[in-house]
Amino acid sequence: MKIKTIAISTSVFVMLGGVIGVQQYISSQITSKVAREMPNASGISASVPWADVPSNLTSDSIKSADINIKSFALKESGTKTSLDISATSISKAKPTLVGSLEVTATIPASTITKQSEFNNAQIVGNTLQVSAGAGGMGTALLIPKYSNSQLYFELQSVSIFGNQIPASSLPADLQNQIKSRSQRSLTPPKGLKVKSVSLSSKGLSVRMSGNNIQLGNLGSGL
Repeated sequence: MKIKTIAISTSVFVMLGGVIGVQQYISSQITSKVAREMPNASGISASVPWADVPSNLTSDSIKSADINIKSFALKESGTKTSLDISATSISKAKPTLVGSLEVTATIPASTITKQSEFNNAQIVGNTLQVSAGAGGMGTALLIPKYSNSQLYFELQSVSIFGNQIPASSLPADLQNQIKSRSQRSLTPPKGLKVKSVSLSSKGLSVRMSGNNIQLGNLGSGL
């Protein structure tokens, strides 16, 4: 009985090792595809669910994958971002077609504060806090917005001597000044749409999604 138990355990470990090996191979193939079609990317890693391994072997597409890119230089500005990508139905043929794609591009917090057009910029929670008023005696809270292929900051409130004044109570021209000073062009790659923009301790994140996207278009469009 002990010998039989040992034999079963050994078989399980062999099978498990085989699944892990195949999983790692598929992940490396995805990493190679991304590196080939997104040459500006570095620090690429990919993972696929264990449960998808059998179908990934027999199908002409990979069911799903999570891809992380530590550094990617944006086309228009050269700004370095990180990319978190969730993809489904990834074709094995060339060019690589992705059935559905969700991409979150994050510009580091240090870059946002350094390149800000405002004084003493720092990220506080989900807002950008900057100096405001004569001599910088007050603070203003800004939130990121996206509209008509433009990424910009919108005034949320101003605090002076501890008194918080909402943007709705301030002159409209002030809001326009904030927008014009912070406005940057952001055109998503073909087939993708911007779903949201947000601030966090990591930086400024832009979430995009789309269907039937060529992976190469992602690399050339960002």
